[in-house]
Amino acid sequence: VKILTQSENSKLQAALVSNLKSAVTAAFLMLPESFSEEDLYMQIAGLSYSGDFRMVIGEDRSKVQNIVKPNVPHFQKLYSNILQDCPQVVYKHHLGRLEASIDKSPEGQFAQLMALPRTLQQKITSLVDPPGKNRDVEEILLQVAHDPDCGFVVHQGISGIVRSSSIVQSAKTILTAG
Repeated sequence: VKILTQSENSKLQAALVSNLKSAVTAAFLMLPESFSEEDLYMQIAGLSYSGDFRMVIGEDRSKVQNIVKPNVPHFQKLYSNILQDCPQVVYKHHLGRLEASIDKSPEGQFAQLMALPRTLQQKITSLVDPPGKNRDVEEILLQVAHDPDCGFVVHQGISGIVRSSSIVQSAKTILTAG
């Protein structure tokens, strides 16, 4: 895990923090109500590989675990400020561990869905809303928030984004390798 240092560019710094917050929010939606700190970091690290067809073809299936396990202190440093600002997370300093209990009520999930990046919200919307119906994003996300499989729908949305990106990256690699 490589941690970027404080950037002098405030727009870049704000984008990096926003990205970290989005990763935490997405992970919260996909994790069960209670989970360990390591579970959180595994979920976050797995976001980049969710839907990546290369993980099926030849990548080490334990890649995410191999990234997280030896780097927990780095993940803690990277996410500590964000997690300290989350009311649903309690950091037990004397135990050196994090305890989280996420609000899985429709209202809690809706608030988290609304905090996701617009691109992911739109991807989720396209998965859930049948073609030809032009409902508001908020209306669709409210429907997803009431779905017991809300976390799976978020996972599908992320997988769709990662899948298309991984295909483009692989195609570029093939074209430039020759």
